[in-house]
Amino acid sequence: MSNLTSLFLMNADTPDETIREMAEAAASTHTHLSCQLLGPAPALPMYAYGVPPYGGMNIPDNWAELVEEAHQKHRARAEEIETFLADANAPGDVQPVLCVPAEMKRQVARRARVCDIAYLADNLRGTPDIFREAANGVLFHSPIGLMLNRSPMAPAERIFVAWDSSEAAAKAVHVGLPQLKAAKEVTIGCFDPVMTEEMQGVDPGTDVAAWLSHHGCHVTLSQFPSGGREIGKCIQDRAKETGADLVIMGSYGHARLIETVFGGTTHTMIEQTDMPILLAH
Repeated sequence: MSNLTSLFLMNADTPDETIREMAEAAASTHTHLSCQLLGPAPALPMYAYGVPPYGGMNIPDNWAELVEEAHQKHRARAEEIETFLADANAPGDVQPVLCVPAEMKRQVARRARVCDIAYLADNLRGTPDIFREAANGVLFHSPIGLMLNRSPMAPAERIFVAWDSSEAAAKAVHVGLPQLKAAKEVTIGCFDPVMTEEMQGVDPGTDVAAWLSHHGCHVTLSQFPSGGREIGKCIQDRAKETGADLVIMGSYGHARLIETVFGGTTHTMIEQTDMPILLAH
């Protein structure tokens, strides 16, 4: 898994130690570390909004100074990150992005389209708007996968693939193929499979298991009943039973709005922090 370009999504509060570790890992694996420093642009105060035609915009006199100060702080943090890369002799670049959260996914997606894999720094969970928009930019507007809860440069010895024959699951397996080929063991897990030719085939999972075996992967296929439990919880339990240190799965197999409002397997797996996961859509 060398000579890749890894997109590292972070904010100004991402710990220095985390950045140094990523830089050192990039140097040791000949990975180009493309760092995108995300931050929310200063928002106009509520009293700045007028109600035309009865009132105009009442922008504070020091508004331009506040915006420039925010940009200066952001650029200064980007320069610190560049220093960390240089100290580790890691190939990479740093792109500071300061914009409203709604614009963030477009900025992330544009960079992700020329990278191999993306990783969200763990501390971004503390800024839900940035976390959500960054994840959406990768998953819905780029062709690459999104890694959570572990560095994409860390090798995975045992991988659990949650398989349901869907387009999203197939995309995830293709995206994760470098990790799968490098792993010692791969478990294909099918939950409550629909064993018909029209749905998942008469023996679900055998097709992807054969394909991965042809790539040299040591594959075990298992079909599990959920017993009515939430599939996301079942994936976590079965992955832990197999000793997996990475789960690969498709994201948002159902409509995104439905999963956002009512929850779903993707939501469950993104929210958990115990199991490293590689998602693709």
